[in-house]
This record gives sequence, C-alpha cells and structure tokens, in this order.
Amino acid sequence: MSAPTPPERIRLARRQWLDTGTVASGLIAGPLQASWARCRDFGLAPEGRPQGAPHASAAQLARALEHRHALMAHARPVMAFLNQQVQGSDSLVLLADAHGLLLHAAGDDAHFADRAARVALRPGAVWSEQWRGTNAIGTALAEGAPVVVHAGEHYLARNGFLTCAAAPIADPAGTLLGVLDISGDRRGYHRHTLALARSGARMIEHQLFLDRFRAGLHLRLHAQVEGLGTVTEGLLALSEDGWVTGANTAALELLGLTRPDIGAATVERVLGLDVRALLSLGTAPRALPGGAGAAPLWLQLEPGQTLRRSPLAPVARPAPVRCTTDAAWRPQDALSALDTGDAALRALLARTRKLLEKPAIPLLLQGESGTGKELLAKAIHTSSARRDKLFVAVNCAALPETLIEAELFGYCPGAFTGANRHGAPGRIREAHGGTLFLDEIGDMPLAMQARLLRVLQDRQVTPLGGGAAVAVDFRLICATHHRLKDEVAAGRFREDLYYRLNGLTLSLPPLRERSDLDELVARLLKAEAPERALRVDDEVMGLFSRYRWPGNVRQLANVVRTGVALLDDGEDVVTAALVGDEVRDAPEAASLEPASAAPLSGELRQLAEAHIREMLAAVGGNVSEAARRLGVSRNTLYRRLRG
Repeated sequence: MSAPTPPERIRLARRQWLDTGTVASGLIAGPLQASWARCRDFGLAPEGRPQGAPHASAAQLARALEHRHALMAHARPVMAFLNQQVQGSDSLVLLADAHGLLLHAAGDDAHFADRAARVALRPGAVWSEQWRGTNAIGTALAEGAPVVVHAGEHYLARNGFLTCAAAPIADPAGTLLGVLDISGDRRGYHRHTLALARSGARMIEHQLFLDRFRAGLHLRLHAQVEGLGTVTEGLLALSEDGWVTGANTAALELLGLTRPDIGAATVERVLGLDVRALLSLGTAPRALPGGAGAAPLWLQLEPGQTLRRSPLAPVARPAPVRCTTDAAWRPQDALSALDTGDAALRALLARTRKLLEKPAIPLLLQGESGTGKELLAKAIHTSSARRDKLFVAVNCAALPETLIEAELFGYCPGAFTGANRHGAPGRIREAHGGTLFLDEIGDMPLAMQARLLRVLQDRQVTPLGGGAAVAVDFRLICATHHRLKDEVAAGRFREDLYYRLNGLTLSLPPLRERSDLDELVARLLKAEAPERALRVDDEVMGLFSRYRWPGNVRQLANVVRTGVALLDDGEDVVTAALVGDEVRDAPEAASLEPASAAPLSGELRQLAEAHIREMLAAVGGNVSEAARRLGVSRNTLYRRLRG
C-alpha cells in the first residue's frame, strides 16, 4: 500500500464491495482488501452516516500526553520540521499513539484544518480501523508498516477527500509507540509524502534510542562511512554478554532482522563477532565485508560508560536468567527491566518467566493499588511471542454494570436501545492473538462472571443480541486488590471462575516492604529528566524511607515528578522543601520507641534489640536498609543500638 490504486480501479472495487462484499482478485492490493475485510468485521458501513467514535476529553488527552511525554518531546520538533516541508499543500502533520488516539497536530492551513476537523481529524479523536475504517494511521498500526491510503481507498466514503501517508514509530525494544502521519486534500497527493513520514518516524526513533542507550554499549551502523553519526544510521544496543537489547528500524533493515529479534538474538549471530571481538576493534569506524559481492557494512563501536576500559579486558557476564528451557539463556526484555533489586520482586519475575510462553495458563495479579499490576501485565505481554498483537486492558470497576457486557462481549446491530446500528466486536475479540488484561476483576458483576467463565471454557464469544459464536485465542491476565478467596467466601465471586483464573497467583509486594527504594527513585528521576543528572538529597531519602506509601509506586512516581517540576533552572538536587506536605510531615511509622511512650522495660528492650540485630544481620549490616524494613528512621535505630 505504498502507491495509490488508480481511480477507475478503486471505483470498480468499491462497487463490487458494496454489491457483493468481495473484490475481484488483483483489482486492489492485498493489504487494502485485508483492511476492508477487517472494517466489515468491525461492523462499519462504507456509506451513509458514520457510527459514533470515541473522543478523548481534555483531561483524558492530557493524561495520554503525560504518559507519552518522551515520545512527544522528540516528535514535536520533527513535526515542526515536516510541517515546513509541506506548507501550502493543504496538509496536517499528525501524531497518534499505539491505540490510534491523535496526540498532536502541526499545520497552519486554516481551510484544510477546518475540513479535517469535520471528520474529527484532530487531537483527542481515535483513528484506529475499528472506528474510522481503512485510514493511514489505523492501517499502519494494524499492518505494523508504512502505508498510503488515498481518496476512495478509505473505507468510509466521508473520508474520501483525504490522502494520507503514515509510518509506525517503535521504541528501541521494538514496542509500537504510535504513528507519524501526513494527511491532506487528495488533490494534493505527492508520491514523496510517504518518504517524508518515514523519515520523520526514523528521526524520532533515533532520539528515543539515544535517550535510552547513549550511556550503554551500542553500535552505529550504515552502508556508507559518512552516514555514521547521522539520523539515517542504524543503532544497535548490546548487553555486556552480547545480546541485542535494542535497535531502531534502520538497524533492523540493515541487518535483516525483525522486532521480535530484539532480546532474542546475539550480536555474534547477527554480525559474526562476539562482544570481545567487537571491543578489540576499538572505536574507529570499521567495515565488515559483505557476502556474495554485497557492499560492506560500516560500524562504529560506542562502548558507553559501563565498558570504558581496555578493549581487551574481559567482559563481566551478569548472572543470566534461565529461559523456559535449560538449553538457552533468556536475554534482557521488558520483564527483566522491572527487576530493580528487590529479592521478593525478583523471585516473582522468575516465576512469571517460566510461564511466559504458556498462554493457556491464566495469571492472577494481586496487590495493593499502585504496586504496578498493569505494568507487570504489559511487561508479560511485551516479553512474550504475542508482543506484535494487541494488549487489551479493561477496568472492570470503571465500567457501569449496564455497559460491561456489551463492552466485553460485543453486540449485534440493534441489540439494545442506543446501540450502534452496526454493532461492535467487543474487547475480548479485539484481544484475539494477543493479551486480555482484566483489571479489578473482583468488581465484575456476578452475571458477567458466568459469561466470562463460559468464554474461558469454550474459547468462543457470542455477542450480545445473538449471532454466531466466534472463536477467540488470547492470554488472560487478571488483577485485583481484593483477596478473591474472601470474595468467594462472601458470595461476591464465583468459586468456579476463581479456580479458572487462578492458574498462577502473583502477589506484588507493597512499596514499604521492598528493598529497592534507592533504585526506584533513581529510575524515576531518569525517566522525568533523561538529559539531566538529578538526585534527591539524604534528608529526602530519609523521608521516603520512613513514609508508608499507601499509594505505593504510583504515589512515589507522582512525588518524584512534582519534585522535579519544582526545580529551578540549574538545580539538580530535589530537597525536602520540594516534597509535598503529606510525605514531609508524616509521622514515623511503626516506631520502635515513640517519643510519648514510657521507656521500654528491660525485657522488652532486650526483645527489641534482638529484633534489630537479627534485621541487621539479614541485610549485611546496612543500617539504612534495616531502618527501612523496620519502618523507622536511622536516628531511631542508632538510638536503640546505643541503648
């Protein structure tokens, strides 16, 4: 779908589609016909009034922008540059996230912008195929490849005045982040527009890679030596033991790799050189000979901060993580990235990894609000073989009871008053081939629990209002802050469904019980300001260690984000004055010896001291860690040790 279909052929194809629901072989490109078929399955009608499509509120759009702040930071200047290239052509440059939600638009052509707004081509609208039919944004997301959708190729006739070119944007781990799109009036179509969109997407990916791996071991790659160090170069990140841990699209194309190869291939397999051999080459540009008369590939090693030593020094191998088979090692991936040093969390991740490629076993995530249940679910999906399919998240507590059935199972046209006249597939069908994440499953109404149980048993879903059952294949991950056993005992949750969901229960530890607070804070600071070397002072770390964190990691992230936002220009240390009153003024939790209490009796003092010394022994004498685990300040602990 890189070149438009000739007008006479697209007109004939649309007539055939409207009359018979099929198109003669060879009349239009295969990907276009596949997209039209998906749109029909979504219940979309090519002609007439469109169905109501979701549109984000101002608050929802603001949250989406905050969630994708790194993508936005690098996309804005690129979009401004592209807008300069297409000025005067009745065009807009658009950025959408991985769900098709339009995040940002650049363009100053008031006439075209007004026409685009009439079809909701503006920030806040969702342009996935499910809602807008075949279009460059939604189809690029569905195909995972750059596309042009011109004039009548759009599934919905009302969008036929558009010509659109879009290219996907992936992060260095290969996860699809969104789409960069250039949309304009069909009369202004130019064959170079797709090349502009692809170039813009490459520029964004280049900066996203450097943000993440600039300080780590990576390779610059190009077919020409002069291309090294430019935005056209390929970038390949490596672990110290030789696994490919990141890449941009240019590197994948140069090396003949695909996104699933990230985290699953070694540099020796890809380039024929192990890490030691690469280090011995030094940092000057080198040419690797091509095979069968092919041109050489130029590469330049960037050793990063972790390997700035003699190139012949032995490379330290980190402790590898066992794969699902004893014959192989599992490389770094999204699941490994969650390991921040806490022993309990590390053990949980190791158990999870054993079931990574066993999607028939459902996972039940339990833990307090804010402990990272959805983050873990996404990491499981991204680290599995299903990473290229959809991760569909449904919050069972947020949906009204009257809508949850239609939302999950879909519905036929006219199934209920107010239903879309074309019907809807439902979230379970959307997750086909991917992962279905049911958050707050403990709040699902009992009637819906019975229907969900039937789907899990039969692996088929029947839409509301009748219709044929549709086979579905998805990995199921559920999460709840309730203890489902208690809910079963109270009669609020079906016992048979509980045992169907509980293939493996993973209980995420609350932040107050974790031993990786320092690393979490460091990562959060880096995420907020990747280009700055920020830190929090000792007083703030003391406050963080004593605080009980009822909101867990989510709350910690908000506190760190606010502290960073309050820094003045030139400041790089978050002090107590920049921390909210709730944390700063909180009383010490579970103090061993409250100030208002009477002195401990001799027997109690001996018990307390014994408990302290046991804890110190358990953490290797680390007073700060012992104080954190005991829920007291270091001063209190020192005072108790002095007697």
